[in-house]
Amino acid sequence: MIVYQATKSDFQDHVLSGDIENIILNNYRKKLHKNTSPKEIEAWKNSLIYMDKVLADNELPSDIGVSIECQIPQTSKRIDFIVTGNDISGIPHVVIIELKQWSSAELTSKDGIVKTALGRGIHETSHPSYQAWSYATLLNDFSEVVYTENISLKPCAFLHNYEEDNVIRNSFYKEYTDKAPVFLKKEMAQLRDFIKKYVKSGDKGALMYRIEQGKIKPSRQLADTLSGLLKGNREFVLIDEQKLVYETALELTRRSIDENKKVLIVEGGPGTGKSVVAINLLVEATKREWLAQYVTKNAAPRAVYESKLSGDIKKKRFSALFQGSGSYISTPKNSFDLLIVDEAHRLNAKSGMFQNLGENQIIEIIHERLFFL
Repeated sequence: MIVYQATKSDFQDHVLSGDIENIILNNYRKKLHKNTSPKEIEAWKNSLIYMDKVLADNELPSDIGVSIECQIPQTSKRIDFIVTGNDISGIPHVVIIELKQWSSAELTSKDGIVKTALGRGIHETSHPSYQAWSYATLLNDFSEVVYTENISLKPCAFLHNYEEDNVIRNSFYKEYTDKAPVFLKKEMAQLRDFIKKYVKSGDKGALMYRIEQGKIKPSRQLADTLSGLLKGNREFVLIDEQKLVYETALELTRRSIDENKKVLIVEGGPGTGKSVVAINLLVEATKREWLAQYVTKNAAPRAVYESKLSGDIKKKRFSALFQGSGSYISTPKNSFDLLIVDEAHRLNAKSGMFQNLGENQIIEIIHERLFFL
């Protein structure tokens, strides 16, 4: 889902009209069927004026593609700004730009994490370069068009209010700033050169249209990585009834169709291995290129298994495979091949902080495909 798509010339006309934030807001409401906060609208207004200046170069053709608020497969996260076009050899490129209005940040001892002013206080959050890199990784893992056509993704971050300091490009974050360079207040020209390095001719937004319309399914590379992490790990070896439940769930998933969904309910007390079965199912489903997610009400069990599966808690490549039970309020029916719900007896009736959103969590999950508890 992409909220706003245009060519560079149309984008610049919309900025010049002084109404770019309302144009995006109208698209947001139409496509996502919900509203957003005044703070996000103000962020569009402020940041996009800077991006208009960055693109104001005759060497960047008027028909290069501009996409704003592109939802990342398997998540509710959205990429702020994307530029698409072809390089001098005709190879297509997607330049991913994470936009921030930050003016300062603080170092932390956590990998890829900084502190900055968010809301009414100072909070920990992902480093902008980490964000941009992780978004590109998720696109490469789940967009069939991207990984089958080997589309080049070039992530970066632009902090247009941020002056140079010893924090945002500190050597502690070098792993991510190398993968996704960060550009600051006085570096609009450098960001422009970064884009021009990969975009020499326009595509009229055709590439992002194909990516948006393309199938969402896990890549073979992701599947192989998951399988390799699980293989030989005794903690995840299936025994006795676990193996039977596992094979039954796979068979029901294979036979499940939109008009005839399968629901498998598994009962067992603590220590009977339900979560072990769940993780094995997630890995095998991904290996078979089925779109699957591991679902729990609380974040703690998801975090535990995510870290065990990745083998390195600082690498969040697999985060999109783990979701909360309130994530399916507005998800179109039959978007997934398999949803694996652990600790299903803990599900709330409805979602949201005040449990007043959506129809019913169980119904919303069953609207997808196989429902495993």
